[in-house]
Amino acid sequence: MTVLVTGGSGLVGSHVIEALRARGEPVRALVRPGAGGAVTRLGAEPVAGDATDPEAWRRAAQGARAIIHAAALVSPRDPYERFVTVNVDATRLAARAARAEGARLVHISSVAVYGRTAAVAVGGGRGRVTETFAFQPLHERDFYARTKRLAEDLVQEEAAREGLNVIVLRPNVIYGERDRLFTPKVIRVTRFGIVPLVGPGATHLACVYAGNVAAAVLAAVDAPGGGFRAYNVTEDAPPALDQREFISAFGDALGVRVRRVPISPALARAGVGVWTAWLRLRDPSRYAGLGRAAVSFLMTDNPYVCDRARAELGWRPPFGTREAIARTVAWYRTQARAS
Repeated sequence: MTVLVTGGSGLVGSHVIEALRARGEPVRALVRPGAGGAVTRLGAEPVAGDATDPEAWRRAAQGARAIIHAAALVSPRDPYERFVTVNVDATRLAARAARAEGARLVHISSVAVYGRTAAVAVGGGRGRVTETFAFQPLHERDFYARTKRLAEDLVQEEAAREGLNVIVLRPNVIYGERDRLFTPKVIRVTRFGIVPLVGPGATHLACVYAGNVAAAVLAAVDAPGGGFRAYNVTEDAPPALDQREFISAFGDALGVRVRRVPISPALARAGVGVWTAWLRLRDPSRYAGLGRAAVSFLMTDNPYVCDRARAELGWRPPFGTREAIARTVAWYRTQARAS
């Protein structure tokens, strides 16, 4: 029997396909028309279709023993209705397809469901945001977090009402090969050679390598039990790197000597305030709270605990951060030479 993956050409989905194929699993990927080549190169059978199309789900999920739903909309420039369509309605179809096939559904969610800066503030930087942490209010324009929370509510209700077997994984900031958001920015800044350092730089960043998320997905596919379960997946293999060490690892992989420019937290907050005001001036409807969340991200130790994933899923992240960064930079260099 096969495993179906959505978002197979994206960051998490592509790593999941690689991990499944590495252990000999047949993999099918529901992909947008034109993206089939990317998943074929990873070893998956492409099924062209839209994740919001019930007929595409019927064709793709046939005979699947598990469905990994990693497809999601992230861009803050899209309207709320589009977020609902991609992040909520498509998840409803994933749940229906899993039920029809008797398959386990592994849904890739996010720690954003806890609340952006609220979770960090309540956690107090002491690493105590567990899966039982009370969800905090979300900004009305934080469309990604709102729809991720709605999607989780949906699959939890489906599991309670219809006996659906669902495991939800909640990563934090994900980096790695094929990342189009966080990783390219870090590489660009590091290549410049001068990197701003907010505060003392001793905080352990809330980042996780996509290959380690994929390992959690495989553990979720194999785990016994049923019903609805949620797990934080928020760490690389030890040792954890602090902000200074994280940037230095990128510099080492790139062959760049990194010079750090200390920036006080007050100055960072002021700069974010100016940037936020500029964004609101350009587009009053756009959510600009991500800047404040970014400052909190740099100044606060990773508060998200993943002890439950270790205990119940047997998850052990296979990659340490230095190795993961080296793999990531090597991939980006290969892509640059090929372009």
